[in-house]
Amino acid sequence: MDDAALFRDAIGFVRPLPEQPPPPERPRPRPVPRMAQRDEADAASEFRRALTADALEAGDALSYRRDNVPPRMLQRLRRGEFAAQDEIDLHWADMRQAEAMLREFLAHARAQGHGCVRIIHGKGLHGDSSAPVLKNLVDRVLRHRADVLAFHSAPANQGGTGAVLVLLAAKR
Repeated sequence: MDDAALFRDAIGFVRPLPEQPPPPERPRPRPVPRMAQRDEADAASEFRRALTADALEAGDALSYRRDNVPPRMLQRLRRGEFAAQDEIDLHWADMRQAEAMLREFLAHARAQGHGCVRIIHGKGLHGDSSAPVLKNLVDRVLRHRADVLAFHSAPANQGGTGAVLVLLAAKR
């Protein structure tokens, strides 16, 4: 007798298991929207390029005045003829912190009735990027605020191109 027959005699009758349906297939991976991802990346890089296209350099002076502000006021601001009633130093803050600090500072200064404030942003000589990040942030934020009448980089004895003097609208 062969081994298989001996084994069957020793085990006896074996009832076969009922047929089981096959296990479900692994779900297919979700499709990857490669074109949408590429479009997003292109849009983000275009946005970054647009932000840096007109970016200020380290030695550039900030300068802006609203149309209803006489040019003479900007000249006086440039020469430092207005006394800064308060100041904030944004050195060592990252962009998000600096923007929050700047907005809070301007709101507080206006609430206090200050007409002129100084913002120290630094010249941007020691940053990782080629353009001074905080200087460009300050320029962008100040241009979009309705309570800012004019601003200009401070005279050399008040910080030069590393600081900006800001004229604020009177509190209503």
